[in-house]
Amino acid sequence: MTRERFDPITLELLWTRFISATDEAAAALVRTSFSTLVRESYDFSCIITDESGQSLVQATQSIPSFIGTLPATVKHFLEKYPIDKLQPGDVLITNDMYQGSGHLPDVNLGKPIFYQGRMIGYAATCAHAPDIGGKIRSPEPREVFEEGLQIPIMKMIAAGEVNETLVDIIRKNVRTPDQTMGDLWAQVVALDVMEARTIALLKDAGLDNLRDLSTEIHTRCEAAMRTAIREVPDGVYRSALDIDGQLDAPAHLEMAVTVAGDTIDIDFTGTSPQVDRAINSAMCFTFAQTVYGVKCMLAPNLPNNEGSFRPITIRAPEGCIVNPVFPASGGSRMLTGHFLGSMVLQALGQVLPNRVMASPGSPHWGMNQSGVKNGKPYANMLFYSGGIGANSLRDGISCLQWPGNTSCTPIELAERIAPFRIKYKRLRPDSGGPGEFRGGLGQEILFENRSETPIAVSFLTEHILYPPLGIAGGQPAACGILEINGQPAHAKRQHILNKGDTVLLATPGGGGLGDPKLRNGARVEHDLKQGYITDDAPYR
Repeated sequence: MTRERFDPITLELLWTRFISATDEAAAALVRTSFSTLVRESYDFSCIITDESGQSLVQATQSIPSFIGTLPATVKHFLEKYPIDKLQPGDVLITNDMYQGSGHLPDVNLGKPIFYQGRMIGYAATCAHAPDIGGKIRSPEPREVFEEGLQIPIMKMIAAGEVNETLVDIIRKNVRTPDQTMGDLWAQVVALDVMEARTIALLKDAGLDNLRDLSTEIHTRCEAAMRTAIREVPDGVYRSALDIDGQLDAPAHLEMAVTVAGDTIDIDFTGTSPQVDRAINSAMCFTFAQTVYGVKCMLAPNLPNNEGSFRPITIRAPEGCIVNPVFPASGGSRMLTGHFLGSMVLQALGQVLPNRVMASPGSPHWGMNQSGVKNGKPYANMLFYSGGIGANSLRDGISCLQWPGNTSCTPIELAERIAPFRIKYKRLRPDSGGPGEFRGGLGQEILFENRSETPIAVSFLTEHILYPPLGIAGGQPAACGILEINGQPAHAKRQHILNKGDTVLLATPGGGGLGDPKLRNGARVEHDLKQGYITDDAPYR
């Protein structure tokens, strides 16, 4: 089949079948994984690329940031192991901060797909490991060396033979050897599924390779993105944001979005320098989060692949907090990187006001713990979301995150995997920013430590100093709160909990949109009845 024969119907059939292949791989990964990070929070991605590492398709459940990082990792695989150094049965691995997703817990696996004796593409996955050694995930580490085991690009499996030395090294360096390796083998299962389904598709479609199909998909998606960009008036649109940073030393982000014809250039000049804490966003993560913001605003229904991002360039001064240099740490890079999509909305919202939402209560909040349970070391991460910002059509959604899409950890599961009793988990009244359209609510979770031995906890938090902002006359949301034993606690430091100690997480809401005095009276009464707001809310 030649490229000219990819009529719209044929292309749609092939495209949806590819999506089904990655979705099946994602389902296999979830079903065979060991950790809650994959099984419950869906912190993973599955993609298929062509032979040059250009992404073709991703699983529906994929994490947005991996859309941008995982194809780049496959290209790094190809640089280290060109096609003539690959053979059927190979599986490559890395968690390199700068060539992966921006922090060590995300482990990337890739498998070259061979058909009719030639390498025609790659199946690849990235998943957040339950533990990667080092200091438990927190903003505290000053260098990447403190953050855990670094796996350079190498073959985990060579021609079907497992690298047992690597497996032993991984198991020896993590607190959860069975879970960490169990998730890696689940990723291998996902790779096998994508490989098998890709080969079956090629056979059924009469194709010899993915090259022509890749060119067709990328060309169409690139053209669609360029069309969307041309609808934006040419100009330079700026946004700026102060974030909690290290709390003791907040950080400043600057963005200039230049629209010229059918291209967009985004420059972070003016952003704070990198810091000796693990909140630096490696350029791979910065790119992914930024282009995702552009895509959400200009072409949200366009398929996620390499062609969609070709008209967009991202620049950041070397050594700034969104483009740090080795050996900067970045284990908590989402505390910086998750703001970048909102900054794109803030910048382009100046000329496209009906396509934006107020600031969300993201980044998502997390509590990482490490200790001894039933005589064995354990480590895990619990995720909890704030509220989504309001937009011109509706109120923000409560307890949902953007730009990430990991799920909140259920109470029953948290109590089973960690020595906590959760006293309550409830919506947080008045946390959504007031407006004609109200911001989504955050949540309050009170934990009680039941462990007989001390446990170490660290937190991923933001919006403690600076609230999520409202737009178009809408008011800011409530800031987040972290308390230990009823007292404010430093959110960017590790803490030790003894039996009976309590932790309160109160996540921020989303910003409001429009003057609160213009809010429909029936909606105000509904919110009061449901307990979403109190009589103190400024609607009257």
